[in-house]
Amino acid sequence: MNKHHILITIFLLLATPFIKAQSVYDDAKNHACLKCHSSQIISFYNTVLEKEQKKLMNPNYIIDTLGLKAGVHQNFDCTDCHSYEYAEYPHNGNLKLEPMNSCLDCHGGDPTYDTYQFDRINEEFQKSIHFRVSGENFSCGKCHDQHTYKPTARNSANVREIVEYSNGLCLSCHNNMNKYSLVAGKENPEIVQVHNWLPNQELHFKNVRCIECHTDVVDSLMVSHNIMSKEDALKNCNECHNRDSRLKASLYKYANLQSRADNGSFKAILSNESYIIGAQQFPVLRKLSFIIFFMAIAGMLIHLFFRFIKK
Repeated sequence: MNKHHILITIFLLLATPFIKAQSVYDDAKNHACLKCHSSQIISFYNTVLEKEQKKLMNPNYIIDTLGLKAGVHQNFDCTDCHSYEYAEYPHNGNLKLEPMNSCLDCHGGDPTYDTYQFDRINEEFQKSIHFRVSGENFSCGKCHDQHTYKPTARNSANVREIVEYSNGLCLSCHNNMNKYSLVAGKENPEIVQVHNWLPNQELHFKNVRCIECHTDVVDSLMVSHNIMSKEDALKNCNECHNRDSRLKASLYKYANLQSRADNGSFKAILSNESYIIGAQQFPVLRKLSFIIFFMAIAGMLIHLFFRFIKK
């Protein structure tokens, strides 16, 4: 290799991270993996019949390319996580039997990601009903799709968006007969029927996350991962509908929502679709309500006093 080739090789090695940072999935049709995995139909050359053929792609293997580009792993190529042997097609059937990487394989014990507390999350998860029932078979990927996962709770200032995204993770299994049976080994219970004790179900499902009632909240973690059994789920309305609502330690704990949760404002009440009666209070209105209450009591006492004098 001459000096010119060496310089080019060094440049490419140094430039690769910056090139990938632009997103390796900018053009799905020209990406080796997404040529097939972004389409419902795959075309390939059948070496046995010696001709081109088309077949339907297994829907479980179709990747949402928009979600992929918006996800946290958008700068990783497929073979950063999957075996490099997948670069060849047809794929070796034995590759599908290999265990998938878990989040802790990359993030565990790495000081770069200390802010996200992956190790603590794993400790809490191992206390959950999911882990107690399924053990190692229940991985992070059962809830968080590594291809499309977004840290919505950390980045969004819209409570409804946070709730919708989080509940979507839960309902992807608990509202899907096939996926639920795959993990639980039994039929999926009807969500509405199981929650028939809950008043205004639709409002609750739209405005609070499943995990508000189904996890053991830990103040030091952004999102609690200790999913409790249904017998231990919260059924006390006052826990959320009061001034010291547990929602402030869970749904409203994020820095970008804290001022709205703690101080309240007319704007919050009018614009926040997830306004929780009792949990979010406007201080001036609260003081005004006390004044009106005591003035009403005083008015009644004065009225009784003058009636007594008149008699």
